[in-house]
Amino acid sequence: MPNLPDVVLWSIPAFVLLTVIEVVSVRIHPDDDAAGYEAKDAATSVGMGLGSLVFDFLWKIPIVAIYTAIYELTPLRVPVLWWTVPLMLLGQDFFYYWSHRGHHVIRVLWACHVVHHSSRKFNLTTALRQPWTTWTVWPFYVPLIALGVHPAALAFCSSANLVYQFWIHTERIDKMPRWFEFVLNTPSHHRVHHASQGGYLDRNFGGILIVWDRLFGSFVAETERPVYGLTKNIATYNPLRVATHEYAAIARDLKAAYSWVATRRGLY
Repeated sequence: MPNLPDVVLWSIPAFVLLTVIEVVSVRIHPDDDAAGYEAKDAATSVGMGLGSLVFDFLWKIPIVAIYTAIYELTPLRVPVLWWTVPLMLLGQDFFYYWSHRGHHVIRVLWACHVVHHSSRKFNLTTALRQPWTTWTVWPFYVPLIALGVHPAALAFCSSANLVYQFWIHTERIDKMPRWFEFVLNTPSHHRVHHASQGGYLDRNFGGILIVWDRLFGSFVAETERPVYGLTKNIATYNPLRVATHEYAAIARDLKAAYSWVATRRGLY
């Protein structure tokens, strides 16, 4: 098994430091037009993040078992070398794009990902608002395992991708240099992704690279100030409700559909 560092664990001090800097920056130089911070919202985001650590650990048990079984079946092997790690990260970012896009357009997958979009604020604590049902993600990365990427190497790349995306959840950075904006995901691009107004919906799915969106027609540049949150916002700071509200909505819709069909059958 490759001996790779736990990127998320090592990044926690940086997460805390950057969040403190952002909070101080907002207090010293407030922007009346920005979404800013709200204590209850930030606390909910942190709570969702802590909960995701617990649930992710539980989901990893069956997922790692599946990945390991596939890895043992494939004759291919990708060695963990200084030059293969960037290639594996590129591959992971490519499949992340499709996973992310799928979690926006397929409702049962959206029920997982909607958690991350449920805040009407956009700050570094929003990056911590992670879902508790990430078992929906694993099928998208099966091709990488089948190509010989070790499950531990995939976990490392996924963690690196997640860590990169932390800093792009901010309104304190306007635009990066043009070349940077063209190739990489930035706060500007990700603000669009978290916006709820029409022209911005379901855009900019990239993790580290924004070039996937440019290639596959889902890129939109930031031209007006985003309005964050959902098209139908939820009025709760309860982490359990935040984590499950869309699953509950799906259950209600299925029950209503079943009742409608049963009623029609009774009439005819």
